[in-house]
Amino acid sequence: MSALDKRLHAVRPDLADARLQGLCEATRFVEGTRGQCGVPVARVHLKADTESMQVTQMLMGEALLVFERTEEWSWVQLVKDGYVGYVRPGCVRAAKIATTHRITVPLGHLYPKPDIKSQPAVAMPMNAELAVAYTDGDFHCLASGGFIHTAQARTSTPGDFVSVAEQFLHVPYLWGGRTAIGIDCSGLVQTALHACGIDAPRDSDMQENRLGTDASAEKRKRGDLIFWKGHVGIMQNEITLLHANGHHMKVVSEPLQTAIDRIAAKGSAVTSIRKIVS
Repeated sequence: MSALDKRLHAVRPDLADARLQGLCEATRFVEGTRGQCGVPVARVHLKADTESMQVTQMLMGEALLVFERTEEWSWVQLVKDGYVGYVRPGCVRAAKIATTHRITVPLGHLYPKPDIKSQPAVAMPMNAELAVAYTDGDFHCLASGGFIHTAQARTSTPGDFVSVAEQFLHVPYLWGGRTAIGIDCSGLVQTALHACGIDAPRDSDMQENRLGTDASAEKRKRGDLIFWKGHVGIMQNEITLLHANGHHMKVVSEPLQTAIDRIAAKGSAVTSIRKIVS
């Protein structure tokens, strides 16, 4: 049997997704139980350990499958991008609420009352999915309680993912991050594409293999994705790259050639250039 990518397949020696039966070996196969992220943002860990690496984050309303649940951890797979990891059980709600709107700004706020001065205001990240019960004036009332301003949650999607990504300029770099509190290189690409209704995998190698078409022979243009081993950036125009990176520890806009030279000095060259075809 060929090895399965454990980032995208729920498989362990003792337990695996029933859909993988015949493709892998495991002591027991189980059907995933459907659930949903019930908090604004939740860390997804590589292992069932709070000190384990954060591999990604799940956002409010995001659909998931639960393959194992203990008092301390749930082993889950996110439905949209297929990522597998461990989350705290309190972050998962079993009853899936049909969502109607999503946060369309880098950070929105959920208020206890339809009043921007009411407290506590809870930060909600871009692409968090919400179930709006009704709209009254400037506020949406959520089915789960609380109020979000209509300027921050919509049903429509923007058309230019680069403009979305540009809203994250100067956001701190965070490995596994997907929000304006902290974001990594592939998280920036995925977040911007998801905001525009374009499916995108989570990690840069997956994005390089699955997104767009080859543009290496063409002149650089806005929206091109530039890939290195383990890194990705977005062209803002023919010469400027936008990317979250560990050198600056934030999202920066800089000349592409500057990034190429700096990364080359560390032994890594550009591996491919892809353009998104809508």
